[in-house]
Amino acid sequence: MTTGPEHQHERSPLADAVERVGDRWTLLLVDALLAGPRRFNDLLTELPGLAPNILSTRLKHLERESVVVSSPYSKRPLRFVYELTASGRDLAGALRLLAQWGAGRTEGGEGLRHAACGTQLEVRWYCPTCARVVDEDEGDTLRYA
Repeated sequence: MTTGPEHQHERSPLADAVERVGDRWTLLLVDALLAGPRRFNDLLTELPGLAPNILSTRLKHLERESVVVSSPYSKRPLRFVYELTASGRDLAGALRLLAQWGAGRTEGGEGLRHAACGTQLEVRWYCPTCARVVDEDEGDTLRYA
């Protein structure tokens, strides 16, 4: 990792992603919304331990980042239903990767399974140009554009 003064102000794609959705409640909130639109109180029920003020802050942040969109369902009092944008739904793969990683480090934890046959799924990177799976050994050749 380069840490010299000439690289001080460079941002990585990972740093940008973490800034947008990188805290615990935000990721769990996105996960809850993957199942479909939810009302504020539904989200509080689905995420035990999440304080209402934190939920409100996270939802506003996710709206600013264009990950979540809100639509009013009641005018008096004004209440909203929240759902993921296409950009928010794109996070599903990243959340599955994190869940898979977490399952492998939890006693008795199991990763995702294929519903049709019950086999535990494997994650692989694939290069469509080369038409092949990229091995972990090639990690030093992977780069962001």
